[in-house]
Amino acid sequence: MSNEGFAARLHALRTGAGLSQEDLAQASGLSVRALSDLERGRSRGPQRRTVQALATALGLDEGAAAELEHAAGLGRTRPRTRSGAGSATRPEPRPVPHHSLELPRDLGDFTARGVALDRLRALAGRLDPARPPVAVISGQPGLGKTAFAVHAAHALAPLFPHGQYAIDLRGMDPRPTPPRDALARLLRALGIADSATPTTTEDRSGLLRSLLRDRRILLLLDNAADEDQVRPLLPGHSPSLTLVTSRNTLAGLEAVHRPELTLLRREEAVELLTRVIGPERVQREGQAARDLADLCGHLPLAVRIAAQRLAARPGEHLGKLVTQLAEDTTRLDALRAGSLQVRAAFALSYRQLSPPARTVFRRASLAAAPDFSPQSAALLAGLPLCQAAACAQDLTDAGLLQPHPTADRYRFHDLLRLFAAERLAEEDEPAHTAAARNRADLWTLHRATAAAQLFDTAPHPDTSPTPDPDPSTAPADHEQARVWLEAEKAQWLAALGRAQARGLHRQVIDTAEAMHWFSDRTPHWEAWAQVFQWAVDSARALGGKRDEAVHLNYLAWAYNMCLHDHTAALTTAQAALAAARECGDRLQAGWALGYAAGALHRLGRTGESIARLREAADHLGGQSDPESRLAELTVLNTLGQHLRQTGRAEEALAIHRRSEALCQAGVAGKPRELIGLYLAVTRQHIGNDLAALHRWDEAEQPLSYALTHFQASQMPAWSEPARLDLGIVLRHLTRHHDARVALTAAHDALVRLNNPRASEAADQLHQLDRTSSGSPVGHEKFPTDQ
Repeated sequence: MSNEGFAARLHALRTGAGLSQEDLAQASGLSVRALSDLERGRSRGPQRRTVQALATALGLDEGAAAELEHAAGLGRTRPRTRSGAGSATRPEPRPVPHHSLELPRDLGDFTARGVALDRLRALAGRLDPARPPVAVISGQPGLGKTAFAVHAAHALAPLFPHGQYAIDLRGMDPRPTPPRDALARLLRALGIADSATPTTTEDRSGLLRSLLRDRRILLLLDNAADEDQVRPLLPGHSPSLTLVTSRNTLAGLEAVHRPELTLLRREEAVELLTRVIGPERVQREGQAARDLADLCGHLPLAVRIAAQRLAARPGEHLGKLVTQLAEDTTRLDALRAGSLQVRAAFALSYRQLSPPARTVFRRASLAAAPDFSPQSAALLAGLPLCQAAACAQDLTDAGLLQPHPTADRYRFHDLLRLFAAERLAEEDEPAHTAAARNRADLWTLHRATAAAQLFDTAPHPDTSPTPDPDPSTAPADHEQARVWLEAEKAQWLAALGRAQARGLHRQVIDTAEAMHWFSDRTPHWEAWAQVFQWAVDSARALGGKRDEAVHLNYLAWAYNMCLHDHTAALTTAQAALAAARECGDRLQAGWALGYAAGALHRLGRTGESIARLREAADHLGGQSDPESRLAELTVLNTLGQHLRQTGRAEEALAIHRRSEALCQAGVAGKPRELIGLYLAVTRQHIGNDLAALHRWDEAEQPLSYALTHFQASQMPAWSEPARLDLGIVLRHLTRHHDARVALTAAHDALVRLNNPRASEAADQLHQLDRTSSGSPVGHEKFPTDQ
């Protein structure tokens, strides 16, 4: 019988829904070729599962789906007995018999994972029997791997008319299911009697491949332990799809697809909560629902447990559970609903680890930063670096650590960090934990001090650099040192604070002193105020007035440049001046006068600031040592800046020309690289003086010089304000394209650096948009050491 009735109806339904053949094929899991044959009446009546898949993809209601099934049934051939010389036609395949490996129950409130499911649906729609696809679903505990695989299997079931089979391989048990036993269960479910089942694993695997050769089945291998357990269970040549779930990555499994399951987005976590407890409760406490999702770390298992707990207590407010989860020490206790426990899920994976990997897992919870390096893990665990790195890889494969996408670093999920800290408190002696932390702290401080000293372009001749604790891995240049100091910022900051608390005052002072030159390159770090406050406290504990004056000056700089707290900067600079005078250090007294002047200027007390700067310049100019020359250069540059900003640009230009001459003459005993930096700062000021005088053509060259020098030195905190200054000049020169490029780049960088001049850059872009050519906007200059 022809199937023109079904073909016409299918075509009408598809076109009426506005779908192409490719769209419907993708949604239903059929191939485009098969769908085309159905619409042209070339195929016999499709089987019920195929019709169900098409009806679902077309969004048909029950009545329309029944009509489509009826049309398909008219085209199906009926089995006939032999009659005379004629032979019977091929009967319709019999329904799949009931078996013991049916799919587990799907979750009616399953949420999200649409992208991953679409990828599996596309995979099922283009099956190649010569290469039956295998999809491995792995990831950290609690990610919902099994729930997703079961949901996907139910969604794809209509595409596999010969059955769906699921088997739990018990990969987290002390003794996972051997492949031989798993094969016996699969063969039994496929209709092979126990008496006909081969003895060896190899023969059972071969029989399974033979049985599946012409069967379109979906096979779910849940909770796999390793690759060796899975390989014998995979089809060879078959129009089938295999889904494998595992807490391990099964990285050695060849030619497999890996649908990625990530943490839920916040809105997806709230949606799951809503589906479990109902929209009314979530709407009443919307913020609490969002907070709950965040405290669960967007981990599906944790969100589900919280939701199940609330569902069992319909009168309980979401805010109450939020309060309970907010306490780190009891959060894992609260994430429990009956037999569902986040802690238990984590413990299953933890028990599978080797003893060294367990140690790395526990001790890594001591790391101060959200992420940590293998070196930090090695120091905390007391293991050689190569062994700790291997353990970190094992923890990643087990889903207990998350690797950084580009750097050799790792991080915990928030709940796993809490679990690791619990295991640390339970399994490690407090003395061992303290020793591990102290060992890591001292190593980290020595590395941080040595790395920061690389930025000191004018080391004092009477001091020797701090040796790195591991020269074989030590940063070799500025760039490597910068990368390490930035990546390990939280670690060395925490180590410095603990060293101060433990009374290691000399170490604190030495590290803070080394950080001084590096801090000039990162003035957007608010943490510098804490660093230099610790150093001040240590200097006072040791009774060293000179060290106290030095670090009070650094602290005044941090208040001015990092925290923009100019009242605190003034108070601190005055304290530095008193300490310097008490110990007779004229250099530190000059710096203190300069830092006080910078604070006064920012407080609007410009007349006082100029007077203080003139006093500092006179004070420093009367001394002959190289350090005083450098301080004098800084003071003169700042004095000129303040004069310019009070409308005295001619005086400012004269002051800055004097600074330029000092730089060009050089400073005895100081490297050319350092003096070149001072010259670049001076020429930035000269460019701005000329701009204030509306000498735009002359202003471009010194500003370009400063920008080029700062860029070559990889100093964005200095180069981007200079880029802004240059962009302002270019705008006034009506070079609109060049000005837009410079101002846009400067604005974006200044925002990243948290520099207050970002708003000025935005204003300049706005003026450029209006093609305004008004007077230059007055602004505070940067960089300066004041």
